[in-house]
Amino acid sequence: MALPWHREQLERVVAGKARLPHALLIQGPAGIGKLEFARALGKALLCETPTGESMACGGCRACGWLEQGFHPDFRLLEPESLAEKGEEEGGEKKASLHIAVEQVRGLTDFVNLSSHRGRAKVIVIHPAEAMNPNAANALLKNLEEPPPATYFLLVSHRWHHLLPTIKSRCQQIALPVPEARTAQAWLAEQVTENAELALAQAGGAPLLAARFDAEYWAQRKSFLGALSAADFDPLRAAEQFHDLPIPGVVRWLQQWSYDVALRGHGDKPRYNPDLADAIAHAAQKAEKLEVLRFHRQMLRWQRVVNHPLNPRLFLESLLLSYAELLRGRARRQAA
Repeated sequence: MALPWHREQLERVVAGKARLPHALLIQGPAGIGKLEFARALGKALLCETPTGESMACGGCRACGWLEQGFHPDFRLLEPESLAEKGEEEGGEKKASLHIAVEQVRGLTDFVNLSSHRGRAKVIVIHPAEAMNPNAANALLKNLEEPPPATYFLLVSHRWHHLLPTIKSRCQQIALPVPEARTAQAWLAEQVTENAELALAQAGGAPLLAARFDAEYWAQRKSFLGALSAADFDPLRAAEQFHDLPIPGVVRWLQQWSYDVALRGHGDKPRYNPDLADAIAHAAQKAEKLEVLRFHRQMLRWQRVVNHPLNPRLFLESLLLSYAELLRGRARRQAA
């Protein structure tokens, strides 16, 4: 089922399914429910007794098969490691995250053979940008002239990374981040502690916010507490936190530096509202331009940080760079 904030948009798409193109690119930030939207749309296309609004009935054999995960006319293409871990969009991912060309070529028989139920066939690809170049080129052949009633639903967090030829063959559906009030209400239903702060930490993405567990909050408190301490020592901190996942550390530093940059321009923190005083103190010590440069570097690292060659040295380098950042204004005044 699509999440509440996308329900109206799903209904509009399903209402026009008679004119639905064979390929849709469902795009938006990670963690907002794009995969759920694609699954719900696929369910509506495969349902054998749809409701008056053409939505899935939830009670027919096709709906039951989809709920159990083995409808013969539905395929979900994901990186093998993602499928094995059973992770949804927005989670931390390890190991290889590529959709291989063999996986795409494996769709050939599914696409070209008649459907088992005499209705539609649906292929969901998530996330579409995980296709390596060979896989993307193999998909193009299927997108050019698919059989009737065959639908490709591409789910993408970073749609700008897709081949232009892929994007040009898809009608794009941009899903928005939900309003904060709606997302917080949903998180409260999921028994998420401190829903407002969790949503801020997740950049407004409710599915990501719902994943934060007690261990996450304890690690965040410890790491950001050390980062904002008056006697912050980068090498001591690297020793203390060498077991933390590096992608999480980079994300915390990216969010922290973003908040410091905001405070330096007189705005409130976005990601860490509970640490506003510490962020204000850091903003007083750092040069605005240097904060922005550090933040941009963290954004670049986030794209390649899953497999650093030496995590310990990488962490030391990050924290030494941050310590140098805090000395910026004092260094200028001394000069």
